[in-house]
Amino acid sequence: MSRKPKALPGQSFPLGATVQEGGVNFCIFTKNASAVELLLFDAEDHRYPSHTFWLDPRQNKTFYYWHIYISNLKPGQLYGWRVYGPYADSKGYRFDGNKVLIDPYARAVVMGLYDRQAAIGPGDNSASSIKSVVVGNEGYDWEGDKPLNRPFSKSIIYEMHVGGFTRHPSSGLPEELRGTYRGLIEKIPYLKKLGITAVELLPVQQFDPYDVPNELSNYWGYSPIAFFAPHHAYSSTADPLGTINEFRDMVKALHRAGIEVILDVVFNHSGEGDEHGPTLSFRGIENRAYYMLNKENHHYAYQNFTGTGNTLNANHSVVRRLIRDCLRYWVSEMHIDGFRFDLASVLSRDENGRAIQNPPVLWEIESDPVLAPTKIIAEAWDVHQYQVGSFVGDKWAEWNGKYRDDIRRFVKGENGMVSTVSQRVAGSPDLFQKLLRDPNRSINFITCHDGFTLNDLISYNEKHNLANGEDNRDGHNSNFSWNCGLEGPTQDPGVEKLRQQQARNFLTILMLSQGTPMLLMGDEVRRSQQGNNNAYCQDNEISWLNWDLAKEQEGLLRFVQLLTAFNLSTEFFQEEWYWNAPGHLGGSSCIFHGVQLNQPDLGFNSHSLAFTLKNRRYEKRLHVMLNMFWEPLEFELPHSRQWNWKRIINTAARSPEDIFPETDAPAIKKRKVKVEARSVVVTLGLKNR
Repeated sequence: MSRKPKALPGQSFPLGATVQEGGVNFCIFTKNASAVELLLFDAEDHRYPSHTFWLDPRQNKTFYYWHIYISNLKPGQLYGWRVYGPYADSKGYRFDGNKVLIDPYARAVVMGLYDRQAAIGPGDNSASSIKSVVVGNEGYDWEGDKPLNRPFSKSIIYEMHVGGFTRHPSSGLPEELRGTYRGLIEKIPYLKKLGITAVELLPVQQFDPYDVPNELSNYWGYSPIAFFAPHHAYSSTADPLGTINEFRDMVKALHRAGIEVILDVVFNHSGEGDEHGPTLSFRGIENRAYYMLNKENHHYAYQNFTGTGNTLNANHSVVRRLIRDCLRYWVSEMHIDGFRFDLASVLSRDENGRAIQNPPVLWEIESDPVLAPTKIIAEAWDVHQYQVGSFVGDKWAEWNGKYRDDIRRFVKGENGMVSTVSQRVAGSPDLFQKLLRDPNRSINFITCHDGFTLNDLISYNEKHNLANGEDNRDGHNSNFSWNCGLEGPTQDPGVEKLRQQQARNFLTILMLSQGTPMLLMGDEVRRSQQGNNNAYCQDNEISWLNWDLAKEQEGLLRFVQLLTAFNLSTEFFQEEWYWNAPGHLGGSSCIFHGVQLNQPDLGFNSHSLAFTLKNRRYEKRLHVMLNMFWEPLEFELPHSRQWNWKRIINTAARSPEDIFPETDAPAIKKRKVKVEARSVVVTLGLKNR
């Protein structure tokens, strides 16, 4: 501060810290507080505030909004709130005037000397508190950039972790760029060549890195504490304002490469945890508004539909507005293309935790004009509610968890899966039912951050999570995995050949199913987490992408590159109506077969399925043969003098014979095709001219 700040009453909008002529207006919502203080800090490591302003409720309060204008402040100013009031579990109040609180609308924060335990225990924590940062609206040069607005039908999503993508020493980046937004920029050529069209970033909203047990590190980032602020640790600069611009640089660079940016947002809980957690922001500002509470034995307990200790009260009017304002900010100011909502079923609950048919917050997100062009994707479940196929609205896409499980079980070789798999490869109409809905709103995936990687899915029968310090109790027990004969890494050539084949099987089925495919970071090079299926606390080489794998697995990498190119260049996978949709809506037919044409074997003991895709408007046809039986099978090929067939994929073959570009694919002269045990063959029919 160059001159002594002066205080004026200020105004009740906008919420947060807003740079205005000559100073900054601060505003915060709290309904039941008795007093509020604004603290200004000169540096993030200063133990005490340089200035403290007591807000007079007669001048600095309008209804439930406390506000103050401070002159002579500039962007970069550090600040925090103290909010005073009753601490009474019997009423759901947890005010604590000793704690410095983060502004819920803070656009940036600094961690300083943050001590989570000091925010949990009694006493003043100003010396070790997280500070909010004033962010101005000074112009950033977007150079004409704007969100890409690519339809789901032309999208392939790559779920990735900003830090883990480049943090490994093998990334070849200078140490100061590893694990940063700038580091990701350096690897855009890799993403471009891989063929994906969107990155879905694990949480980049500022989170608490210490919200984990056993002195490990919160790697995934599902502990948000500042929804508007990009995570500071992913920046190569110590300047909090520089962090915002570095994030924007990353978005702009990805857009230049034709790659959209989707954020994994966590509006279902916060890093404050249950009653034993720290007081960082929402709890100390207005506990009863921000969290779902349930009165038990004369006190209010936190409802826990998230498994993390608390649940945000998303359909409370104030929280609902915060969510909407936050999403609008990321779209308008940060140019984000879409959002994946973690545990989105929480957002369909009312203030008492009951599931409701028309949740206000979800409809507001769906109908908001600022968000209209964006992708919105639901993880349509929470701890007690599973809504895949029944989530609200027409705009929402959904992670198809049943696709993941059913395809895993089929490729593993379980009985009774063929009929279900016929639904999954055709866009899961049995789940989504509304045939007027775009089938690409089914986000199909085999693996994601939560669970085994693709390599571990084919290398482990059991989870191996001892490194997490929870005696292997954490993580899913039902993984539908198969180690191909030996547990973990092996030099056995037979096992390794089968694992490569299974990897190609999974990837091929994923890319040849109707819906929007999603790949997990590193699956294209068989990244392993050593059998850990819950690496949320492993910010180390267990989770990071080892870039040496790109050379070691160059055959599989090539396979994925050609596979994504085939998906994006083939009309059948760009359609916005279900295959076999009635009347004029579709146009494409998906005809199922067994080893004999038009005779699908949907019996309990069947392990094979074939399907033909055709459309009279197209010059191509596709015939896909899936043999998950443990012996070779011969499949009939559709025969017509009008069509010539080429084999473009054979997952049983070694690279580079496993996949061919269309122009190089070998012709098939026979009317039957041998499909080896546990393999997939894909043939392309070209019309005679």
